[in-house]
Amino acid sequence: MNNNIVKLQAYLRRRKIDGMLITEPSNRRYLSGYTAPDHGIQETSGVLLVPAKGAPFLLTDSRFLLQAEEEASGYIIRQYKKGLFSLLQQILPALKIRSLAFESHYFLHSSALRMEKMAKKIKVKLVPIVGRVEQMRVIKSEEEIKGLKKSQHLNERVFQLVYSTIEPGMSEIEIGLAMELTMRELGAEKPSFDTIVAFGTNAAKPHAVPTDRILQSGELVLIDMGLVLDGYCSDMTRTFIAGKPNETYLERLRVVRKAQLAGIKALRAGVICRDVDRAARKVKGNTGCGDFFGHGLGGGVGLAVHEAPSLTQRSRKKLRAGMVVTIEPGIYLPEWGGIRLENMAVVREDGCELLNEDVTGMDI
Repeated sequence: MNNNIVKLQAYLRRRKIDGMLITEPSNRRYLSGYTAPDHGIQETSGVLLVPAKGAPFLLTDSRFLLQAEEEASGYIIRQYKKGLFSLLQQILPALKIRSLAFESHYFLHSSALRMEKMAKKIKVKLVPIVGRVEQMRVIKSEEEIKGLKKSQHLNERVFQLVYSTIEPGMSEIEIGLAMELTMRELGAEKPSFDTIVAFGTNAAKPHAVPTDRILQSGELVLIDMGLVLDGYCSDMTRTFIAGKPNETYLERLRVVRKAQLAGIKALRAGVICRDVDRAARKVKGNTGCGDFFGHGLGGGVGLAVHEAPSLTQRSRKKLRAGMVVTIEPGIYLPEWGGIRLENMAVVREDGCELLNEDVTGMDI
């Protein structure tokens, strides 16, 4: 039985809870190694049932049975033919589970109502829990950090290959598709999020969706991209000019880079998240661009591309060694465009370790 399951079971025993259902896909993979994806919260590829003592279960249907048996080592695999709750109605009494925790942040209300009805029949108390496994995932092991570094290095390689082909006349969609195709060709499972490619004024939208806009010579290009490699996500943003950069662009790029460096310098174990954000934001505040940086400085990355901690102006969480975060300051001017630079870093006791090989992204 893996150590993560042991930790979760110890937590359940401390809380005097007999078992827990795990439905969130990244948590399921973290605890079991089972990689089958969900096609939305309404259609699961499997649910973990973790008793406070004894072997855990993976409950799934016939579509995923073979994969579950291959991947979920140490798990008892059970197939449900008449639905999840019908199977639970049989298993829970057999395991003497009288209190059952569930991930209330990743459970449809309609499913919760059905489960409540089932629980009443077999006299099981339901205990809603938020973010327990996510808290376990916040601190990465050195093996996980190695996986995140490999993912980010492949992400950089994809960018460099496609970057060398970008020229005026290409569309945002065309470049985005090239990025995602190259990711798959080089061994990635998939993009970790929909690739962002934005030209000119479109780059003023932090989460721009690629369009059929055609790249013009001398125009600004912002690309935000990430991929999944062996389960681990990467995330990186680069901004450049298609042609010779002008002084306005270079001046603003330097400001963003200085803000990023300030955030990196502030990043270490024991520091409050908002103080890292504040260090980067202070740089732009002194240039008059601070009002155009609306999002937080960064956030956690792991099996999911967005997880704890959050480097925002409001977060009072304290950073701990082993956390992996993005540092991604930006400037967004609606009539001009936007610049964002993003790298990933591991929080260490005495500072941080950047996971990117190309830490600047572009000559500045």
